[in-house]
Amino acid sequence: MKKGVSFLVAVALMALASSLVAAFDPSPLQDTCVAIPEPKNAVFVNGKFCKNANLTVAEDFFFQGLNIPGNTANRVGSNVTTVNVDAIPGLNTLGISLVRIDYAPYGQNPPHMITHPRATEILTVLEGTLLVGFVTSNPQNRLFSKVLNKGDVFVFPIGLIHFQFNIGHTNAVAIAGLNSQNPGVITIADAVFGSNPPINPDFLARAFQLDKKVVEYLQALF
Repeated sequence: MKKGVSFLVAVALMALASSLVAAFDPSPLQDTCVAIPEPKNAVFVNGKFCKNANLTVAEDFFFQGLNIPGNTANRVGSNVTTVNVDAIPGLNTLGISLVRIDYAPYGQNPPHMITHPRATEILTVLEGTLLVGFVTSNPQNRLFSKVLNKGDVFVFPIGLIHFQFNIGHTNAVAIAGLNSQNPGVITIADAVFGSNPPINPDFLARAFQLDKKVVEYLQALF
């Protein structure tokens, strides 16, 4: 391979690697960086200020209560208990978080239609039966869907719309890991119909091919 071509290939590979790394939380450059709300005598790293390492204690890496079921008495019949950097300050710069999801019978984590802009999600069913799936980006918009039972695992790629639906007659529980300390969540229905201030209903009616009254009704729900 000629030197010029070899150099271009190397540059291309480095650019590709850089783009992949940029899609996830950066790796830490120190053992710990416990997040603190006050920046006094602290160092700013990756969205959170760091606590003085000499003042770090075991409680900074601890969370209690993930065994407690969440309240599913809401319009979607599900509840997400999030264990991210806000719940465990010691997660700061470590690029990982966890959620417990409780589902009432026929409850859903609606087509959320959720996306996590900063993380891939891997979900494990602890109890019950879930119908899960995700949709790829335009223009294919392919649906990948699966029925999961206790012990089954499913992955939702970063940024893609996905959902979970309890198709059983009993409560369901799942645990999910995400490769970001603060993965973020965008619930499509809330974002579109519950924005503040509201999006012009004439625009939404045309975008979704709906009657304007239907759009105004949906906006009133949020």
